[in-house]
Amino acid sequence: MSPSRFATFTELLRVRAAELADEDVHIFLRDTAGGVQADRLTYGELDREGRRIASCLREHGATGQPVLLVYSSTVEFLKAFAGCLYAGAIAVPVPMPGEAGRDKRLNRTTAVLKDTAVKVVLTETDAAPEVALWLARNAGPDAVCVVSDVPGIGDADAFQPFSARPDDLVFLQYTSGSVSEPRGVTVSHRNLLANQAALQKVLRTTREDVFGSWLPYFHDMGLVAHLLHPVWLGSHSVQVTPLSFVKRPLRWLQAIDEYGVTVGGGPNFSYDLCVRRVKDEQIAALDLSRWRLALNGAEPVRPESLDEFAERFAPAGFRPEALYPCYGLAEATLVVSGGVPGTPHVSRDFDKTALQRDQVLRAGSGQDVKTLIGCGTPVDVEVRIVDPLTHRELPGGAVGEIWLRGYSVARGYWRRPTETAHTFLASLNGEESNFLRTGDLGMLEEGELFVTGRLKEVIIINGRNVYPQDIEWAARTVSPALTFGAGAAFSVDAGGEQLVLVQEVRGAGSAELRTVAQRIQALIGKQFEIPAGNVLLVRPGTVRRTSSGKVQRTLMRKLFLDGVMRGEYEVLTPDVFALARAEDVLFGEDLLRPEGADGGRRW
Repeated sequence: MSPSRFATFTELLRVRAAELADEDVHIFLRDTAGGVQADRLTYGELDREGRRIASCLREHGATGQPVLLVYSSTVEFLKAFAGCLYAGAIAVPVPMPGEAGRDKRLNRTTAVLKDTAVKVVLTETDAAPEVALWLARNAGPDAVCVVSDVPGIGDADAFQPFSARPDDLVFLQYTSGSVSEPRGVTVSHRNLLANQAALQKVLRTTREDVFGSWLPYFHDMGLVAHLLHPVWLGSHSVQVTPLSFVKRPLRWLQAIDEYGVTVGGGPNFSYDLCVRRVKDEQIAALDLSRWRLALNGAEPVRPESLDEFAERFAPAGFRPEALYPCYGLAEATLVVSGGVPGTPHVSRDFDKTALQRDQVLRAGSGQDVKTLIGCGTPVDVEVRIVDPLTHRELPGGAVGEIWLRGYSVARGYWRRPTETAHTFLASLNGEESNFLRTGDLGMLEEGELFVTGRLKEVIIINGRNVYPQDIEWAARTVSPALTFGAGAAFSVDAGGEQLVLVQEVRGAGSAELRTVAQRIQALIGKQFEIPAGNVLLVRPGTVRRTSSGKVQRTLMRKLFLDGVMRGEYEVLTPDVFALARAEDVLFGEDLLRPEGADGGRRW
C-alpha cells in the first residue's frame, strides 16, 4: 500500500508488519568486550513486542498521556515507541539520566520529567537500576518505572487496538535549549506523515535504501529521518551508538560500508570529526561508493567541511555529489528543504559587508567574501523571509527570519500556550496567520534557501551583524591547541555591546595560553574589524552542546554572566570584568588572583 493512503502512523506500522514480517526493520550495533554485536529486529517482532508493551501501558492508564522512553538500545527503543503507538500513548524520547556531576544530560532529562509530569517511564533491564533510582528521587510516588524488555511484562494476545485519529499526538520532541527550560514540540500523526512524505520527495528514497546513523533517538534527525523514515518506506536502518561514534568515528563509516548504507548523516561537526580522526590506512580499507546521500544539517554547514570530507574520503569511493546539505527543525517535525540528490550542492560567494547589513549581494572582485552553502528548495511547506520586528515580508535580496507554514508544522509546545502563540501562530503583514517563527535567519535566492544564523545569537557591534559561528571557526585556526576544541561566541552589554569568546584549548602549557589569546584577539580584529577584548581559554568539555553538537551559546552567556564560567586563562576588559566578576570585586578576590603584565588572569 502507498504510504499516502494511511491516516495514522500506527496504521502504517501494522500494515508494514503484515507485509514484511520476516524482514529486518532495524539493526543495532552494540559494543561488547568481544567486539561489535549486531542486534536485529524484524517487522514482525516489532509488531508483536509493540502489542505486548501496549497492553502493559493500557493497564497503567497511559492512553493519551506522555510516557518517557529511556534506552541505550535503539532496538528496545523502537519496541517501546511501537507500544506507545498501539496504546495511544504519547512517546517522549529522552537521554539516559546519567549521574549528577558526571553527565550534563541529567538536568535535561529531569527537566523533561517535571515538564511532562509523566506517570510511566519505560526503560530496559540494563538501565533499570539507574533509571528507577533517578525516578524515585525526582518524581512523585505514583510514577512507575516499567522494564519493557522483561518477557513477562504485558501480553501481546491481550492487546486491544486503539483507534488513533490524524490529529492525535504521536510524540513530544524536546528541543535543545537551556537545560532548565525544555520545550516539547507536539507532533501529531498528521504532522509525522506529512513530513515523511516530504522526506521521500526531497531525498527520493525508496524501499531499496538502507539508512545508517549514529545520532541518538531523542534527536529529531535521528528519530524522524533515520529510525521512522525507513519504517514509512518499508526499508531498514543500522544504528551505531553515539558514544561509539564520538570515540571512534571510523565505526560509523565501517557500518556504512558493511551494511551497504545509502542514506545517512548528521550535523556538520560529525564530518569534521571523521576527517580529523580516521587514518589513511583505515580509509584505504573502506568502500563508501554506495553512500548516495550524506545528509548535513542541524547546524550551520561549513563549506570547508564539505570540501575536506570529499577530498579525504575520495580514495574510499565517496563521491562529492553525495554531500547533501539540508535544513529542518523539530517545530516542523524535521525536513524543510533539500537539494537534488546526485547533483553538486549549491555554494555561492556573497559580499560579506553587505550581509552584515542584512543585504544580499554577490561578491565582486576585491571584496570581502562570505561563502554560503545552499540548503536546497523548500518541499511541501510555504517559506517566507520576514522582518522579525515588523512582521512584514521582506523583498528578494534581504536577510530576515525564516517563517514557515504547512502540514508538517507542529501544533505548538506541550502545555506552553504563551510560547506556542508567539512561535507557531505568527501573523504576516497583518493578514496571513498561523506561521511558524523558526528563529533562524536566512534568505531565498533563485529559490535556494540559505541559512545565515540564529536570530537571538547574532552579535551586533558598532551597527554590524556578526555571526558567532564565523568567529568560532576562525578562532580555531590560530593554534593546533584549538583545532579540536569547541568555542562559543556571544555578546554582553557592558555599557555597550562587547564580544566574548569562550574557547576550549588542549595540549597548551600555561606559558602558551597568553600567546594563543593574543593571536585570537588579533585575528578577530583583522578579519571582522571588531574589538575582541574578552577571551576565555577553557578546558575541553567546558563549552555546552546539545545532543546534536550545537553550541548552546545562550546558556554559555548565562553561565558567564553568572560568574560560573571561568577560564584557565582569560582576558577581560574592565567593564566586562565588573559585569561578570562583580562578586570578585565585591569581596576583593580580584586582588588576590595572579595577573600577568598583559592583564590576563590565570584561574
